[in-house]
Amino acid sequence: MAQQDFDFIRQLAYRESGIVLPDRKQHMVYSRLSRRLRALKLSNFNQYCQRLEDDGCELINFINALTTNLTSFFREAHHFDYLERHLVPLWQQRRNRRLRVWSSACSTGEEAYSIAMTLAKHFPPANWDLKILATDLDTNVLDKARAGIYNQEAMANLPKKLLDKYVEPGPKPDEVKLSESLKQLIHFKQLNLLGDWPMQGPFDLIFCRNVLIYFDLQTKAKIISQFRQLLAEDGHLFIGHSETLHNVSSDFKLIGQTIYQPQHAALARQRLGIGA
Repeated sequence: MAQQDFDFIRQLAYRESGIVLPDRKQHMVYSRLSRRLRALKLSNFNQYCQRLEDDGCELINFINALTTNLTSFFREAHHFDYLERHLVPLWQQRRNRRLRVWSSACSTGEEAYSIAMTLAKHFPPANWDLKILATDLDTNVLDKARAGIYNQEAMANLPKKLLDKYVEPGPKPDEVKLSESLKQLIHFKQLNLLGDWPMQGPFDLIFCRNVLIYFDLQTKAKIISQFRQLLAEDGHLFIGHSETLHNVSSDFKLIGQTIYQPQHAALARQRLGIGA
C-alpha cells in the first residue's frame, strides 16, 4: 500500500462516513481491505483505489470492511442497570404510553436486543407503544442483527430467566435464536450518521456507544447536536466508556457514568435532589 493509496483511502473514508484514519491505522486498513483485493482479484491497492472511483457499489463493501463491530450482550452493564433502576420507574408513571429508544450503532444487534430484553417485561405491547430503532452503517452486520441468530457462547453471561424467556434453539447445534416477541420490538435500518436522518423522534433514550472515538471534533459536535434535536426534553443519551462530551457540546450535562441529559432537564433534577 503506497502512501498515496492510504491517503486516498482515508480521505474517502472521512468523506463518506466521518471515520478518521490516522497514520497508525495504516496496518489495520491494509489488513481489512486486503480481503477486498482478493475478492476482486486485484493485485495492488492502486487498482483498488481506481475501482472505488469507478464503481459506486464497491463503496458499500469498502465501508463495511473498515467498520469496527465489537459488541456483546449487556456490554457496559452500568447502562442497563441505570435503565432498569431509574428510567423504567420514571417511564412507568407517564400517561402517554409511548416509548422510543434508538441504538444508533447497533452492529450485529446485541445492544438492541439487550435493550429489548430489559424493557419488554416492564412495558408489555398490550399496554405500551414501545419501539426500538437500531441503525448501523454496515449492511452486513445488520443482516446478522435481523436474523437474531448467535453462537451459544454469545449467550454465556445471560441470566437463566432471560435465556428461558427469549432464547430458542437455532438452526445449527451450536446456535441459538432470539424470540419473535423481541424481534417485533426492533426496527433495524441502515443509516450513515453523516447523512440524512429520516426519523423524527422524539426519542426517550439514545445509545451512541463507542462511535464518537472514530470522529474528529467537528463531526462529533455535529452528531451530538442532531441527537439533541431528536431527544425528548427529559431524554437521556448514553455514550461509550472511553468517550466524553466535554469540549464537544454544551447542550448536555453529565449525570452519571457516561450518562447525559439535556442541560435544562439535568439542572431540574439537581434542584429536586434526584441523584444518578
